[in-house]
Amino acid sequence: MKLTCLSKGSGFHFPPCYIFTLCEFKILLDCPIDLSALTIFSPIPTGGSYQAADFHVSDISMEDSCISDSNEPKRRKIEKTLQASDLIHAEPWYKTVTNLSLWDISFIDFVLISSPMGMLGLPFLTRNNKFSAKIYATEATARLGKLMMEDLVSMQMEFKQYYGSQESDFPQWMRWDKLELLPVALRKIVMGEDGADLASWQPLYSAENVKDCLQKVQTLKYAEETCCNGTFMIKAFSSGLEIGTSNWTISCPRRSIVCLSSSIFESAHAMNFDYRSLQGNDVILFSDLSLLHGAIKDAYGNRSLPTSQAQPAYDFSALREGNNNEEEFIKSLVNADESLEEMDKLAFICSHAIDSIKAGGSVLVPFGRLGIVLQLLEQISLSLESSNLKVPIFIVSTVAEEMLAFTNVVPEWLCRQRQQKLYSGEALFGHVELIKSKNLHLFPAIHSPEFLMMWQEPCIVFCPHWSLRLGPVVHFLRRWSGDHNSLLVLEQGVDADLALLPFQPVAMKVFQCSFLSGIKVEKVQPLLKMLQPKLVLFPEDLRLQIPCPSTNSFSFLHYSLNKTMRVPRLRNDYEANLATDLAFQLEPRRTNQENMAIARLRGKLFVDNGRYVLVSAKDPIDTSERSILMHWGSPDPSLLLVALREKGIHGSIDRDRSVLEIYEPNKALIEFHSTHTVVSTDEKLLATLIFEAIGSVLDGI
Repeated sequence: MKLTCLSKGSGFHFPPCYIFTLCEFKILLDCPIDLSALTIFSPIPTGGSYQAADFHVSDISMEDSCISDSNEPKRRKIEKTLQASDLIHAEPWYKTVTNLSLWDISFIDFVLISSPMGMLGLPFLTRNNKFSAKIYATEATARLGKLMMEDLVSMQMEFKQYYGSQESDFPQWMRWDKLELLPVALRKIVMGEDGADLASWQPLYSAENVKDCLQKVQTLKYAEETCCNGTFMIKAFSSGLEIGTSNWTISCPRRSIVCLSSSIFESAHAMNFDYRSLQGNDVILFSDLSLLHGAIKDAYGNRSLPTSQAQPAYDFSALREGNNNEEEFIKSLVNADESLEEMDKLAFICSHAIDSIKAGGSVLVPFGRLGIVLQLLEQISLSLESSNLKVPIFIVSTVAEEMLAFTNVVPEWLCRQRQQKLYSGEALFGHVELIKSKNLHLFPAIHSPEFLMMWQEPCIVFCPHWSLRLGPVVHFLRRWSGDHNSLLVLEQGVDADLALLPFQPVAMKVFQCSFLSGIKVEKVQPLLKMLQPKLVLFPEDLRLQIPCPSTNSFSFLHYSLNKTMRVPRLRNDYEANLATDLAFQLEPRRTNQENMAIARLRGKLFVDNGRYVLVSAKDPIDTSERSILMHWGSPDPSLLLVALREKGIHGSIDRDRSVLEIYEPNKALIEFHSTHTVVSTDEKLLATLIFEAIGSVLDGI
């Protein structure tokens, strides 16, 4: 097996990407695009006026708000020379995984998709005639990914209408003389550290490309097992991060692998992290890099995890002492603290949203994580009712209605509380359904911003896109950015200063919220101990932050970006299933010294459904003519001496019975050891007779 990390990603919206070689097949794990890079482009001018005010982004500490991580570094200030006019005024291109563009995609055999965000780059591959890989994703991931891609294409149409059709495959802004004029901050996003990122930019796919792509995706139900080319078996289990996000298990004849993506133990909307189904596999690819993206950078650019997250190590030896300790061990992994912390953040946002509404402002929430949006819809509507406020909630999107409806038909991917609602006949995310007839309004993105521009009363708007470059959010920001009573809620993952640059001066309050997006540092070692792998493939960047204790029963190999690593074979034995007819042909013989039986067979070995299988050979074994091919046990010196005399060979045994010395017809020496027997002679015929005598006193087949 070989592994190459193509991209570490940069958080929830841009998951990492890998290629690994298994059983001579190349497997691509996820194919995302970096939508945060859209901030280098200028949004389309929408006209209208807005008040001038001082630009600011509210920094909220955990002590004050439970929103921003207190350990996050203060956002750097944008260069003084960076102005809105410095942004690229052209139809946006999209930044794919840089190192994937260096591979010949015709050699990729399979693609495994772990999340809807991880499939947004698939149409870039499937529209290439060289691409012929089989693609696997869960039904929920494929459906939500489809909606996200269609929404992206729909929002891109506004740019096409404004700038017209592309005149060439090489836009003017990518010319070297144009790139040299870009400010350093923008040029770094476009080109990367060494200029290699320039090759990763591509024009967005079309609606037809999306349709063709989805026709090539084979969807799986929760934990459904399927066979890939008869060689290995795959399954997808919930990671808890979002609806449909999954961890993959891959089983082949001599290896079993877990692809462990960003996971959350307790989720308020999606099914919890199904870690029990990942136990007992040989190899874990640890690809949850949320810790890396949440790490602090010092003045020299080095990363370090927040020290406040460090907690005393769990006593792993207690796990072997009984069930009570095992339950305690599991409780150390799974607790309600994470969910409560997330609910506190949502409650804080709702509180400030109500304050903005009461002050006569409006609230704008760009689409980000589906689960967070659904929970915010519920919490805000409840807060409005408890405050006796009748304020409309608008969802402005071409796919909002279909996306909300879909959350009611995927019970296997929902948390237990949501499942119980469904089985009891209640509507999932029920309060959202109830307020549809009161103050929740769904609008397609096209034309709706113009309609809402005439709305003069406070309102709450959910709309795409979180990059603040595409879709309806641009229209609403143009209108409300100068209103100091209004509120903008952003998720972590976008540079707020750069994202808001085209809308300066900004007076509205801006909350940038950090929600849990992976395994916490103190739970990594206990989780790995619970899963009990033989080998963990771990990111090099986290080696110092999460050291490997010497007490581990498993070992670590550390991988780095764009470096191919060879993973050693962990099993030296073969396990195979016997065909029924072949099993009935066996004539096993039980050994005298060990509790086992051994039989000879003649068959054909091949791989089926990820396992070795032995079937009968065309020609049956001729038992009358077969010779003994295998012996076992240690020869008894006295019995061997008798067998030698019957063949005309004479010798004597020494006192400690460790040597039998032969003196007639020629000299030879037989040495008896605990694990082997050594015969020494210069006579070939004599050696053959001694071997026959030894075989006659041993068990064999």
